Amino acid sequence: MALKNIEELEGRLVAWLRGKIAGAGAQGAIVGLSGGLDSAVVAVLCQKAFPRDTVTVIMPCHSGEEDEAHARLLVEEFGLSDRWVNLDAVYDILLATLEKGLDAGEVLPIAKANLKPRLRMIVLYFYAAQLNYLVVGTTNKSELAVGYTTKYGDGGVDLLPLGNLVKGEVRALAAHLAIPEEIIAKPPSGGLWPGQRDEVEMGVSYGELDTYLTGGEVDIGIKEHIEGMQRRSQHKRRLPPIPSF
Repeated sequence: MALKNIEELEGRLVAWLRGKIAGAGAQGAIVGLSGGLDSAVVAVLCQKAFPRDTVTVIMPCHSGEEDEAHARLLVEEFGLSDRWVNLDAVYDILLATLEKGLDAGEVLPIAKANLKPRLRMIVLYFYAAQLNYLVVGTTNKSELAVGYTTKYGDGGVDLLPLGNLVKGEVRALAAHLAIPEEIIAKPPSGGLWPGQRDEVEMGVSYGELDTYLTGGEVDIGIKEHIEGMQRRSQHKRRLPPIPSF
């Protein structure tokens, strides 16, 4: 999607959110606020669409101090309505329960890490049910294309307003919305473990991924890596298969 007029893009996204939420018979939007770029953009768009009916939820789960600080900075800068739910203890209890009967070191790191976004999904839907809101997700086109989401975690949402924008376009929209520069500039991370970085985990930079997705030329090795990720993650972009008979 070419950003010919970023103000028009903002207006269309705000109108889209209003239409989708009203069409569902809901009253507002709820957004998980991670302290990262994508959630910041989505939170501000939702606030523009529903100034009195947008709630952001900060959900630290053995998270970095910087992430929570950036989430709180956004809340203060834009006067967002927020809730704070610390999931450290819930995560610890659940993991200890799941680990019972397993040998030490048997639980894979990714299995542990994916508990975090799935716990956050539960929290968001609890409040959404209480308030008659929809859960608005923060995944962008670049992440969707290669399945860089946790199934039934950050992938478990009602709406994806950034789903047609690659990461670079989200950054441009963030600058237009006056998102604090420290949030825009920091390395993208899902906060799944200390020092985790999206680009390291994916094995490709967002710049390379965006170039590929927008029809540009990338190295053949990068192209094959991206297409392999797309094949392996197809199940994340489809409803569960059912028999045809």
